[in-house]
Amino acid sequence: MIDLKLLRKNPELFYEALKKRNHATETLDKIVELDKEWRNYVNIVNNLKAKRNELSKNVAKLKAEGKNDEANEIIAESKKLGDEIAQYEAKEKELEDEMYRLALYIPNVPHDSVPVGKDETENVEVRRWGEPRKFDFEPKAHWDLGPELGMLDFDRGAKLSGSRFSVMFGEIARLERAIAQFMLDTHIQNGYIEVNVPHLVKRETITATGQLPKFAEELYTCEKDDLFLIPTAEVSLAALHIDEVLEEGELPKKYTAFTPCYRREAGSYGKDVRGLIRQHQFEKVELVWYSTPERSFEDLEQLTNDAEKILQLLGLPYRVITLCTGDLGFAAAKTYDIEVWLPSYNAYKEISSCSNDTDFQARRGNMRYRTKDGKMNYVHTLNGSGLAIGRTLVAIMENYQNPDGSITIPEVLRPYMKTDIIKPTK
Repeated sequence: MIDLKLLRKNPELFYEALKKRNHATETLDKIVELDKEWRNYVNIVNNLKAKRNELSKNVAKLKAEGKNDEANEIIAESKKLGDEIAQYEAKEKELEDEMYRLALYIPNVPHDSVPVGKDETENVEVRRWGEPRKFDFEPKAHWDLGPELGMLDFDRGAKLSGSRFSVMFGEIARLERAIAQFMLDTHIQNGYIEVNVPHLVKRETITATGQLPKFAEELYTCEKDDLFLIPTAEVSLAALHIDEVLEEGELPKKYTAFTPCYRREAGSYGKDVRGLIRQHQFEKVELVWYSTPERSFEDLEQLTNDAEKILQLLGLPYRVITLCTGDLGFAAAKTYDIEVWLPSYNAYKEISSCSNDTDFQARRGNMRYRTKDGKMNYVHTLNGSGLAIGRTLVAIMENYQNPDGSITIPEVLRPYMKTDIIKPTK
């Protein structure tokens, strides 16, 4: 959530931010208008309270002089002022609540280092690692490889749940589980604390992390209980410390979690409809940091490197890009996307998105820390996939495939799989 006090002092900062994001300004206009009205009521209330305080002083003086009738008249006038103050304070609170509600629709301010651009075509490549494999045979897409192995079934997924669901069998199911365990083990070795979090969260939780109210149509909802299936473990991890005060010495806190993720994918019709790239249910290992304003952008570099390390250990070629302002996520101040090479697309596809959300989520969730000199500040929250399991599975299947349809297991996964190859069962 944006800082409404900062908005009052420097509205142009936020108008410029929305301009860079190609975002409409009508909601911000309304907040600025309401803020002027709110400040007017604040002034009225303060003046009325000052007048009432002055009358109270006179009451004491008159009573001391035995002028009780005059004192009673002033007491009656003071009561009327009290009723008037209560009415204005109610209006003040109404305006304040409306400003807060509208502010939930305003995205975060992009960091100065983020390139200005209109959309994903103007994202900036930062670096590449590895070289795409040159095949001496015609490589197959995972949506062909999996069924031919007899271990990946999209038809049964659709029979059970509809489109964009799948069923895995045997060694492919085991490989997906091995990938998750390998990722968790690696991140724990790098100082992350593993957390097992709920997959159903309250409205307050998912609002604090920025999915509500703007992205309501993307979420699966249990309406009877007003609970939401998490679209990412970021929701649970980045809300762990709602309404808490951490100590500066505790920071940064580094958490990781492996969970299913549930997304309706509203508005994505026609995108990546084949295979595992865009499913309604998928698994992911998530990374979340709680940091301080002084070091959070430095920490973003480390978090991104931690996610990259997984691909390096798996021997999968990838590139890192910086998202431009027009492609930046709602809560993010800066984002690096990591894209893995997929032969089926003959292109790099996103496998992780690593973001610094600065104090945007912390303001929504009232998550603060106490500095060493006793001051209270909002924490900065960072998040990234470390990595998306399904897309990692796809990258392994396609990049490590053999002419006979078998799949070589990357060396780091062999202790988990107890084999070095997956062979067709058909």
